[in-house]
Amino acid sequence: MRLPGGLKVMAETGHGQPWLTLIGIGDDGLDSLAPPARQLFDEARTIIAPARVLERIECGDREVIAWSFGVPKTIELLMARRGSPVTILATGDPMHFGIGATLMRDLDPSELRVIPSPSAFSLAAARLGWALQNVAQISLHGRSVHGLSAHLQPGGRIIALTSNGSTILEAADNLVARGFAASEMTVLEHMGGPGERIHRMRADAVATERPAFADFNTLAVDCVAGPGTALLPAVPGLPDEAFDHDGQMTKREIRAVTLARLGPVPGALMWDIGAGCGSVGIEWMRAARSAHSIAIEPVETRRAMIVRNAEALGTPSIEVVAGRAPEALAGLAAPDAVFIGGGISGDRVFEAAWAALKPGGRLVANAVTVESEARIFALQSVHGGELARLQVSRAEPVGRYLGWKPSMPVTVWSVTKGFGQ
Repeated sequence: MRLPGGLKVMAETGHGQPWLTLIGIGDDGLDSLAPPARQLFDEARTIIAPARVLERIECGDREVIAWSFGVPKTIELLMARRGSPVTILATGDPMHFGIGATLMRDLDPSELRVIPSPSAFSLAAARLGWALQNVAQISLHGRSVHGLSAHLQPGGRIIALTSNGSTILEAADNLVARGFAASEMTVLEHMGGPGERIHRMRADAVATERPAFADFNTLAVDCVAGPGTALLPAVPGLPDEAFDHDGQMTKREIRAVTLARLGPVPGALMWDIGAGCGSVGIEWMRAARSAHSIAIEPVETRRAMIVRNAEALGTPSIEVVAGRAPEALAGLAAPDAVFIGGGISGDRVFEAAWAALKPGGRLVANAVTVESEARIFALQSVHGGELARLQVSRAEPVGRYLGWKPSMPVTVWSVTKGFGQ
């Protein structure tokens, strides 16, 4: 079928009729389904659903598979049945941090029929009276609770999916540790079902009292920063003091310029070669939704710093690779951007990174020594790009007065890889 303007319905360009049906279901079971979704359920011959859902519904005489295995095994099972009708019952909206979003990595959209129910985010916002477009919507389900830290801002609001009741206690500990002890935590249990309960407590009270919560819950946080809590925005250029470091790091002002030239965008991957304490890679991930970074660092103590900094600043999924470039780069996913903060003068480091960089990708290299600066000049004469020389001076006491203390100048080279290079 052709729509106005020449557009086609997706089913015409896919692989035939959908064989996999994803139905979002609420905690009140089949009563939550609209008539079209209920009809699809009634017609289904093979149903996969969490045991918690199956306990509340009558499936009759058909194949029923309790979803007690992880996502990889689920995909394996579905791939073995590809083309045969299968119906999955999933909580809420399968396309919002759900199984549907995961399956889209392996299936063509025309193979799926998705009937969503209101997501936990929508239900929580409705109960709290929060405008959902102004709320950070995240998942802590099967993920590190340290991911919460990236969204902690004075006056901010967060709604988070959780793994179980213990996630709430871990989140409270995180809030207290980050200076947000006065934040109000709202735990919404079994929304829409007969067991729905809503609990409101300050983060410090939850951290101290350690109350028990139902495992099926959603967490909402109304962020309140305590006195003296450092402001850590997503804009690149966090204070140097925000990082655990040994002095070998890209300093705040240079880091901000470096990240501006790297250009973080949603979903992009950056290699941070010679990562040090991980400051550039961590800020890359904070600056854009779903951006990812691989930190390549040969020194063990610095790799430990990267892990601590990533947890403290809300990017626990950063990948840390032990070793030196270029050997440590072998086998890594192709990057959209590369930062070489140290080692540009090393043998074949640039060549390996440039070869792996995707067309249209950005490479930024910083130099502080004469030797690395000479290497950058030579590379720029071949590949082009922009050169800038930066020097930052900070006011420091000189007796009873203040004077400017200059730091070492840094040469910054930024270049975009053309198509066909």
